[in-house]
Amino acid sequence: MTNRGGKRPNAGRKPGSGLWREKTTPVRVPVSEKQNVIDFLQARRQVSPVALPDEAMLPAANPGRLGIPLFSNRIPAGFPSPADDHVEAELDFNELLVKNPPATFSLRVKGNSMTGAGIFDGDILVVDRSIEARDGLVVVAEYEGGYTVKRLYRRRGKVKLLPENPEFPVIELKEGQELVVFGVVTNVIHPVK
Repeated sequence: MTNRGGKRPNAGRKPGSGLWREKTTPVRVPVSEKQNVIDFLQARRQVSPVALPDEAMLPAANPGRLGIPLFSNRIPAGFPSPADDHVEAELDFNELLVKNPPATFSLRVKGNSMTGAGIFDGDILVVDRSIEARDGLVVVAEYEGGYTVKRLYRRRGKVKLLPENPEFPVIELKEGQELVVFGVVTNVIHPVK
């Protein structure tokens, strides 16, 4: 009788030895989606594996195309002009809003600290984690155990999170305080009221 099957001491991959350096679990996926899942995970490896807020919404791994007509004439916001019905192209909101799908997520805004930047309570933010968080960009960050969206100030060794509403205070990082930037806000989606 041979010793086949079952658990054997020191058999298999060592914990933390895979590409993600963490414990893994088997998952069943449809055969037709196997390559999409592999591609998605490979692309995610290129982005820092920081845990996202629980409220984060991730894009579909393989989104369909939704073409919306784009008319060639710009519409004046001042005085009316004759209408033109010539279609220039079709817009695909996946291409327009999401440049790097594996690094992109979205969040719904709660609060009014960024109204000066055109970000209002209830808006949806499109956030790209592959963009470097530079001075002057609007970012989603974790600070003191909470999540926030603010304009990043990073100059002369000082780091601040700036609101775009004078009713809210500037957050200035002190020595020893930690700031985790989840990504840069690339687009804001909000209804016209």
